[in-house]
Amino acid sequence: MTAPAFLAAPDGLRIAHVAAAGTEPCILFCGGFRSDMTGTKALALEAAAKARGTGFVRFDYTGHGQSDGAFLDGSIGRWKDDTLAVLDQVCRGPTVIVGSSMGGWLATLAALARPGRVAGLVLLAPALDFTEDLMWAQMSPDQRATLQRDGILREPSQYSDQPYEYTLKLIEDGRRHCILAGGIDLAAPVRILQGMQDPDVPWQHAVKTVEAFRGADTRLTLIRDGDHRLSRPQDLALLTETVWSLAA
Repeated sequence: MTAPAFLAAPDGLRIAHVAAAGTEPCILFCGGFRSDMTGTKALALEAAAKARGTGFVRFDYTGHGQSDGAFLDGSIGRWKDDTLAVLDQVCRGPTVIVGSSMGGWLATLAALARPGRVAGLVLLAPALDFTEDLMWAQMSPDQRATLQRDGILREPSQYSDQPYEYTLKLIEDGRRHCILAGGIDLAAPVRILQGMQDPDVPWQHAVKTVEAFRGADTRLTLIRDGDHRLSRPQDLALLTETVWSLAA
């Protein structure tokens, strides 16, 4: 596997990334909460991009994967800044940003910050505003009390032996970046892929998300038997087809 290069953030932390040169538009992959750039979807897209000679970039947010920093120090605002740093300094030309889960929120925030750079968005199980709508709103009074008292909440994860850890900082910073309620003005085409068997981001949240985008070229594809990861061969084929429909 290709060794990463490192981009220095303003505070000195290094952001690990892998870039493959190629034609425009570039494809930028943004992973999910606690994931890294070696996931199935990122590598499948990279292989497809290389086969087509298209530019491709994948990276790790600070506190994730091979990047510097502690995960618990992270926040939506910090990871948005990481995404913008990679978009500004590593990607070349117009870019199709692909975001999975939390990466869908960060991809959208990046697109709103750099509308002139974005050729399109492809969002998989996009978890926009998840800290408020899918975490805080779903917590019991006891969980909220624990989070406010201790500054951290630990919950079992179905994806790892290690528990999910949520900080009060993550929740409070997330509130400053929520965008669904106010609507999303973005001219670039948007494609949303959502599994209907997703236990983490319900398909109803994807409907709420597509309704928030005000651009005319916004489409939602519901996959009846799809889960949260959308990493089966048929899911990867649909993802690749969708990305190339915007990168042609």
